[in-house]
Amino acid sequence: MSDFRQVTSSFWASPQITVGDVAEASALGFALIVNNRPEGESGDQPAGAEIAEAARAAGVDYCAIPVAPGGFSEEQVSAMSAALAGARGPVLAYCRSGTRSTLLWSLAQAMAGRDPAEIAGEAAGAGYDVAPIRPLLDQLAARSRS
Repeated sequence: MSDFRQVTSSFWASPQITVGDVAEASALGFALIVNNRPEGESGDQPAGAEIAEAARAAGVDYCAIPVAPGGFSEEQVSAMSAALAGARGPVLAYCRSGTRSTLLWSLAQAMAGRDPAEIAGEAAGAGYDVAPIRPLLDQLAARSRS
């Protein structure tokens, strides 16, 4: 059984998914799966190529934006922004726990000028805490408005 967590109507986060979860994601109408987990982070994680192949077979787009624990680059935030903007429907992003995916989504939202308090509330509603990156959310949102 999957642990897909709704952050917004168009973005969901999840702990590590399996090839079997891809069929469920497709049945639920996800248009894009974003893998935010570095390859080989854990010995028990499925290879990204397996998830990508299952996604393509199910008619779901797939992209990898790996994020190692401990930080986000501007390139990763920009890549997530582009992936979200290009998605033809709801997005499911995953990593080990769903936290990095949610934090990266949050940064992309702030870069687009959304209110950090609103972003934080949506993440909290799905069980994720953006407090560790809140100053960066505020900074990105302010920069996008100037």
